[in-house]
Amino acid sequence: MVDILANGLARRTLVALVENKPGVLARIASLFRRRGINIASLAVGASEQKDLSRMTFVAEGDPSTVGHIAKHLDKLIEVVEVADISDNNVVWRELAMVRVRATQESRPRVIELANIFRVSIVDVGAEAVTMEITGDTDKIDSMITLMEEFGVEQVMRTGRVAMLRSALSPGGEDGAFGERLTSNVIAREGLESGSV
Repeated sequence: MVDILANGLARRTLVALVENKPGVLARIASLFRRRGINIASLAVGASEQKDLSRMTFVAEGDPSTVGHIAKHLDKLIEVVEVADISDNNVVWRELAMVRVRATQESRPRVIELANIFRVSIVDVGAEAVTMEITGDTDKIDSMITLMEEFGVEQVMRTGRVAMLRSALSPGGEDGAFGERLTSNVIAREGLESGSV
């Protein structure tokens, strides 16, 4: 998941387990700012451990700087553990809610497109519908682009959440890229792992 953007900046994905206390996010954001690294995406939520939250960052910056951000984060007292998972085999998703104009005439077509993308319609109004879509960035971008012909009124996105893929054999290493498996699934290095 290491991307080099058109402007020469590198994009890395980091996951941190942090203390659930006021000011932690501000300290982390300040660290990114001081190093000239942009937080392109941030998702935070409770973890499986009491009083700890898990954060997923997508960080963009100079390749020589952004590659070391996990080491700098690890020095913060409130950060329990941090991992740069950019070079690992991961599964990741984004969530978006999109409100689209839907008149009586256009509503059947809007619903048809929603079904193609396996989108859940979570709210219906007289002149609009609100949809929930989960997937990789390209899937969400494509759906929004296709809905523009009807009029996209509002978009809310969560940003990326990511986890290492589980090991495929007992005692194996989570996040490792595998060889050809005995089933019809092939895990190959270098492919985006946003969708299964």
